[in-house]
Amino acid sequence: MKKILSSRNKALELNLNPNIYGTFAEIGAGQEVAGWFFKSGGASGTIAKSISAYDMIFSDSIYGKEESGRYVCESRLDKMLNYEYELLEERLREHRGVQCEFFSFSNTVAARNYQLSNESHGWMGLKFKRQGDKECSSISMHIRMLDTHNLQQQECLGVLGVNLIYSCYNKSTDSVDFINSLLENIGPKRVEINYINTSGPQFSDWDHRLLNLQLVKKGITGAIMFNSAGKIQLASEQLYKKNLLVIRGSYRPPTLVNLSMLDNGLKTFIKDKNLDESKTVTMAEITMGNLTVDGDLSNEDFLARVELINALGQNVLITNYKKYFDLTRFLNTFKAGNIGIVLGTYNFTQIFHDDYVESEGGIMEAFGHLFKSNVSVYLMPYLSDDGKTIFKADNLECPDKYEPLLSYIRSLGQVKDIEGIDPSLLHIYSRKVLQMIKNNEKGWEQYVPDHIAETINEKCLFGHPCDLK
Repeated sequence: MKKILSSRNKALELNLNPNIYGTFAEIGAGQEVAGWFFKSGGASGTIAKSISAYDMIFSDSIYGKEESGRYVCESRLDKMLNYEYELLEERLREHRGVQCEFFSFSNTVAARNYQLSNESHGWMGLKFKRQGDKECSSISMHIRMLDTHNLQQQECLGVLGVNLIYSCYNKSTDSVDFINSLLENIGPKRVEINYINTSGPQFSDWDHRLLNLQLVKKGITGAIMFNSAGKIQLASEQLYKKNLLVIRGSYRPPTLVNLSMLDNGLKTFIKDKNLDESKTVTMAEITMGNLTVDGDLSNEDFLARVELINALGQNVLITNYKKYFDLTRFLNTFKAGNIGIVLGTYNFTQIFHDDYVESEGGIMEAFGHLFKSNVSVYLMPYLSDDGKTIFKADNLECPDKYEPLLSYIRSLGQVKDIEGIDPSLLHIYSRKVLQMIKNNEKGWEQYVPDHIAETINEKCLFGHPCDLK
C-alpha cells in the first residue's frame, strides 16, 4: 500500500524545491494553507508573500469590486489568482529567472459563523507555470465544509489547500490519481468538492467532464451538473430559487420516448404550475446506477450520453441519488420554487416496494420527503408486456397494502400524467434499441431523433460495430 505523505511533509517537499516560488492570498478562514508552509520549514524558499485582505474595502482596493456584491464566488477567486500571479511576473521574473516556476494560490471562504447559522462554503484555486510551458495552468474548485465548528473547518481547509498545491506539481499526469490525492489526510464527511475547472498545458489531456465525474463516482459529492454545451456548472448557482424540472432516464441511447418526455414534460410542468419558462431550468438526470455498464463505469459510454443529451439542447445532471426522495431533498437545498420530476410510470411503481426504502421511518418518511408541497411527479405512460394495457397515473398498480397511500397521493394532485404523449411511441425501450445497435440490426434509427442516429453511426457509439457496415 502506497504511503501517504503528511501535510507537513508535502509542504516541506515543496519548500525544498528551489524552483517553486509564489504567493498565498486567503480570505475568510485565516491563512491556514500558508500556515503549513511557514511551519514546515524552509518557507523562505517558497513564499514570496502571504496576504489576507479580510476587510471588504481593503479587498476591493486590491482586487476590484464584484458586480454581484458577493465575495465568495469564482470570479473573486479568478481576480485574486490573476492579480497575484501578474504581480510575481512583474516584480520578480527578471530577478528569479526563467527557471523559476511561479504560482499564486488563493481561496475565498465563508467558514462557520459564531451563530452556526450560515452555509459554509468557498472557492480555492492555483495558477502556476511549469518550466517549458508557454502559458499558465490554473485550477479552481468549489467546496462545502461539513464540520460543525469553525476551527475544524479551518484545519480541513488548510490540509485541502496543501493537497491541491502538491497534487498540481506531482499528480497532474493522471486525473484519477489527482482526485484521490485531494482528500488525503482528511477524514470522511468533512468536505465536499462539487465543481472543478481546469485550463492550461498541465491539464490539457484531461476531460473536465470525466474529472468531475470522479467526484460523484468516489462519493466526494452527490451531484454534478453540465450545461447544454457540456461545460461544468456549479449547481447551486444555476438552480438557486429557480423552478426545476428533472427528467430521469438512462439515455442509452436517447430515444424518441426520451425526447417526448423532455418536450412534453416541460410543457405540462409550465402549464400545470403557470410558470415563466425563462425562470425554469430543465435537466436530464442520470443516476450513477444508470451509468454503469456490466457493473463498471465506462468513460466512453458516459461521454457519449452527455454529448447526445447536449445535442438535444439539454442540461445534464449526474447524481448519486437513486431514491427519488433523495433527489428532491437535494433540489430543495437550492430554495427551489416548483420542482417537477418526470419519469416512467413503471419506474414510479418501484417506490412502493419495501426494498426501495432504507430510512428509519420507512415508506412514510420517504414519501414525506418526496412529496413536499412544491414537488409534483409527471408520469410517462407505460405499455404492458402484452401490449394491451397502458398504465397511467389513474390505473398504475402497487401492492395492496399501499393502495390507501397511493389513493392519498392521487388526492393531493401531485402525481399526474404528461400531456401530449403519442401512444405509438410507447413500444420503444432504450434497452431494446441498444441491443439493436450492438447487433447491427436494421431499423433502430427510426426509434431515435435523426441527429442522434447520425452521431451514433458516425462515432460508433454504444458498441455499434461500424466495421460491419
